[in-house]
Amino acid sequence: MGTAASTAVPLLELAGLTKNYGTGTEVETQVLHGLDLVLQPGEFTALIGPSGSGKSTLLNVIGLLEPPTGGSYRLQGRETAQLAEAELTRLRGRTIGFVFQFHHLLPAFTATENVLMPSLVAEGPVTAPRRAAARELLTAVGLADRLDYLPRKLSGGQQQRVAIARALAMSPQLVLADEPTGNLDTHSADDIFALMRRFNRERGTAFLIVTHDPRLAARCDRIVELVDGRIASDRPNPA
Repeated sequence: MGTAASTAVPLLELAGLTKNYGTGTEVETQVLHGLDLVLQPGEFTALIGPSGSGKSTLLNVIGLLEPPTGGSYRLQGRETAQLAEAELTRLRGRTIGFVFQFHHLLPAFTATENVLMPSLVAEGPVTAPRRAAARELLTAVGLADRLDYLPRKLSGGQQQRVAIARALAMSPQLVLADEPTGNLDTHSADDIFALMRRFNRERGTAFLIVTHDPRLAARCDRIVELVDGRIASDRPNPA
């Protein structure tokens, strides 16, 4: 149900994408080798592969945190290489949400304030409607009784719920999740996965999830395997 039908304009399209590190006197290392990948709106996709295969690098490029070295990256039909830095920042802030293995919550701010951070950066001072929306998101992830708790007062699973709410704060079309359950016990990991799946189905948000957990990958609609910086397989998951 999470996988959307093919549309005229993919959510993102990579064509011949490469990523190198090192320039000048440094030894240049190629991490991504001519990747072709298309994601449609609403897809729920696992990105798997051994350590060092380039999964996090690929997420950084898709998330507009690093530019590709070569090839094409189109996001919502726009060629990202042609956009100025301010346009890239605006596009990233409104189109893409991020969830990481380590929550990266700001320790001096409450759960509600952490969820408000993306809109504070994008839109300036917090308004009452935006604060109410943040609290609604936290309620939706099961933290109605933790709205004003600091991160240190929350469990690891609860902190990851705050991180998911924060990732959804700007209603992005795509959430990139880099090992979002890798630091959690099995029960908490299952809860977090179910939460992401629910938002995928209810809101049509696309997810690209890096995971080493074959149980979780098997519950995604599509599995993309990266090996040595190349896509080794890309298959729908009938389960």
